[in-house]
Amino acid sequence: MTSIIRAKDFTASRPWGALDIASMQGVSTRLHWTDKPYRWHINDGEEVFVVLDGQVEMKYRDVEGERSAILNAGDIFFANEGTEHCAFPVGEARILVVEKQGSL
Repeated sequence: MTSIIRAKDFTASRPWGALDIASMQGVSTRLHWTDKPYRWHINDGEEVFVVLDGQVEMKYRDVEGERSAILNAGDIFFANEGTEHCAFPVGEARILVVEKQGSL
């Protein structure tokens, strides 16, 4: 089935609520709406995090310690397996997440 999803119009009943878009060979693609931070976590695989609407401060930890980057609409954050990170939206944000199915 073919679909058109207007990300800017998507909302959820709770922070990080999601719309499942696709599951392909063990990889899930989900659209999230949030206005609250997620928790610090480490995925058990790689993650692609795309800000579609709004702004997100992405905090992450690497060998140099804790770092931070502001992501605007159109920006992409790629987390290698084992990268500890936490997303802090600035107001409302809509985010496309592509990751191993069943990952955090």
